[in-house]
Amino acid sequence: MEEGKPAWEWFQELFGELPPQNKVKQYTVHITWFHERFRVLLNDATEDTVHIYARAYIMMLLSTQLFGDKSENQVYIWWLPFVARLDDMGGYSWGSAALAWLYRCMCRVANRNVTNLAGPLQLL
Repeated sequence: MEEGKPAWEWFQELFGELPPQNKVKQYTVHITWFHERFRVLLNDATEDTVHIYARAYIMMLLSTQLFGDKSENQVYIWWLPFVARLDDMGGYSWGSAALAWLYRCMCRVANRNVTNLAGPLQLL
């Protein structure tokens, strides 16, 4: 992937299409569209199609399970650089990133005005 390329160009290059405008909000895609679009992989899918579906699944996991927020209904496209090269994903320090995200969430919940937990705090 080229550095400096607009995020939505990356999205189209990696997934072969863009989501409908009514399913896009700034740098997120509504999870219902993502789930419906990439829910079923055909048995005779090409290797490129399998990679597209793998990227979609990983992005849904990252946005909702590992690094979720209160909405839990958005897939963040800021993960595109990390899923662009599937072979490189094992080289990232996902545990450190998840721990940093957990600490960030813990700092936010320390505010006495916060009433709801978000993200991985529910696991504690």
